[in-house]
Amino acid sequence: MRVLVTGGAGFIGSHIVGALRRRGHDPVVLDALLPAAHPGPPDLRDAEFVRADVRDAPAVREALRGVDAVCHQAAMVGLGKDFADAPAYVGCNDLGTAVLLAEMASAGVRDLVLAGSMVVYGEGRYDCPAHGVVHPAPRRAADLRAGRFEPHCPSCGAELTPGLVDEDAPADPRNVYATTKLAQEHLAASWARCVDGRSVSLRYHNVYGPGMPRDTPYAGVASFFRSALARGEAPRVYEDGAQRRDFVHVRDVAEANVTALEAVASRPGGTATAYNTGSGDPHTVGEMAAALATAHGGPAPVITGEFRLGDVRHVTADSTRLRHDLGWLPQISFTTGMTEFAHATQRPSATTTHTDPTGAHPSPAGV
Repeated sequence: MRVLVTGGAGFIGSHIVGALRRRGHDPVVLDALLPAAHPGPPDLRDAEFVRADVRDAPAVREALRGVDAVCHQAAMVGLGKDFADAPAYVGCNDLGTAVLLAEMASAGVRDLVLAGSMVVYGEGRYDCPAHGVVHPAPRRAADLRAGRFEPHCPSCGAELTPGLVDEDAPADPRNVYATTKLAQEHLAASWARCVDGRSVSLRYHNVYGPGMPRDTPYAGVASFFRSALARGEAPRVYEDGAQRRDFVHVRDVAEANVTALEAVASRPGGTATAYNTGSGDPHTVGEMAAALATAHGGPAPVITGEFRLGDVRHVTADSTRLRHDLGWLPQISFTTGMTEFAHATQRPSATTTHTDPTGAHPSPAGV
């Protein structure tokens, strides 16, 4: 199978390209190689390469020649710095996806696997002792400044118990990035209905592993901590470190993408399916920071009490559907993965303010 991987030179995309090649497929990479994300030339020995922005319709059209399926990883990632980043996020993520889908429609390419994200859920699943499953309101800055980090029941104010969120949970994006990721899914579903296509969105949880970018506000929490340790500094953990996340290794995510690409062609036309893609082994952000610091031999984490508006408190995946439908199982445990990542090479960053639409995907909350 000949597969176009947008953002294929980025963090997750490059691992997908390698997984495709190992399983006998023919990957084609489309990537803008913006200097902020790629200060040096990437290793693209495993794939044909087209240097272009995913919003460049003629270049996308050319890259789609002879392609059987598309794996769409290109995106601007993370929470960014402030709302001034919103036009860049919408342009890279939503306009870029619309251009790609329009060119796929014209080219007759009908199979898509999309890099989705767990951030579309907002806060995860919560249970109230009196009211059952509830959806807490966004956390207020005044509560966060006072160190009141946990959401409470919107009806009675009781403390809530976090649980696993499944794909049937309502979407509730709570920042610009999350909004663009949900819009990508809606665009893909509309495309599938219009052209009798088949779309699978893999809603990644907190992806980490070798090749994560370093020293950029657009990377994820694991990258922030690893960058600090590389500088000989203690990881700075926001809030109280008790935020729960599902940290999933990038090689497991790459295998999930190839599995989905191999399966999507057998789906009925006009369908769009979302799958949570997580390890199934949740940990707190504080636990992750401690595991990295211990494995690296660096300073112990510092709990700062600081916060970022737009972060959610707890969100962890129920990935049962992906395991059941496609037979995918993560292979890399939390301890093994964090120990490896503590000593792995990170992707250098030429600047700390990039707007890269080329595929490095986030772990967007927790610090």
